[in-house]
Amino acid sequence: MKHRYLGNSGLQISEITYGNWLTHGSQVENDAAAACVRAALDAGITTFDTADMYANTAAERVLGDALRGLRRESLEIFTKVYYPVGPQGPNDTGLSRKHVMESIDGSLRRLGTEYVDLYQAHRWDNATPLEETMVAFADIVRSGKALYIGVSEWTSDQLRAGAALARELRIPFVSNQPQYSALWRIIEDEVVPTSRELGISQIVWSPVAQGVLTGKYRPGQHPPAGSRATDGNGGAEMIGRFMQDDVLARVQELRPVADELSLTMAQLAVAWVLQNDNVAAALIGASRPEQVRENVAASGVTIPDEVMERIDAILGDVVERDPAKTAAESPTR
Repeated sequence: MKHRYLGNSGLQISEITYGNWLTHGSQVENDAAAACVRAALDAGITTFDTADMYANTAAERVLGDALRGLRRESLEIFTKVYYPVGPQGPNDTGLSRKHVMESIDGSLRRLGTEYVDLYQAHRWDNATPLEETMVAFADIVRSGKALYIGVSEWTSDQLRAGAALARELRIPFVSNQPQYSALWRIIEDEVVPTSRELGISQIVWSPVAQGVLTGKYRPGQHPPAGSRATDGNGGAEMIGRFMQDDVLARVQELRPVADELSLTMAQLAVAWVLQNDNVAAALIGASRPEQVRENVAASGVTIPDEVMERIDAILGDVVERDPAKTAAESPTR
């Protein structure tokens, strides 16, 4: 397992990071979740990402239980705040000082740790002054409850504003967590250049496009039983944007490329995002340990430039590139 520096900091994280969105506490039983975490550890993954809203706080608890008893200093544990949790009252959401300060304590309690390595604003909050949020983050860093600060799905302008306040407050703002894959490249034109300038890395989620880039979905055919595309608890909705026959047909054309590199389709997809030098880590999830073992084989893979160009040519115009999608995907309230 290779490690990369996170942003312009001295923190190193495993370039393949284990995330438990849509799995722990919901789609996967706790024993299976623990087995996946053990597989990740055995494969050299040291970095684990979660959020308080995953399964309405249950995912943090499951991850904390799975990591209990391990040397804390050998792990990097990330979590996030923004989305509604608990009974979802008016102050159980957003990035107000009240919600942020209460949320970090809840996350630490569920994770069974005294601090998280990275605390992330899960989305931009247009109902709370940015200064209020950043001052709360600064207080959390100075209290030792979080070591670094990051965000998720922020636009380039939002990153600039956050970074400016972080410099004033002298806190390490090091990362952004966007969706990124060979099919979803909306960060490339604006977010990535801005992040390079600011010393911010990407920790990317859905590098296999919700499973579409594994090649298991075929044009004109019903999704396999038990797959994410058949999941009524949110999985089918998330994957829907990619479940078009023209997209699925192009993805099937990537199979010979993966074969030439002696990679599975999933490994090719994960390795593809890691070719971007602004990406510090690719987030993978799993419902079975063998999925973890397959994906980690993408660590350290170098895809030749000419093969990257072939992938671009194969996918062509089914790739989503519109940078305006970053703002459009962010919730408003």
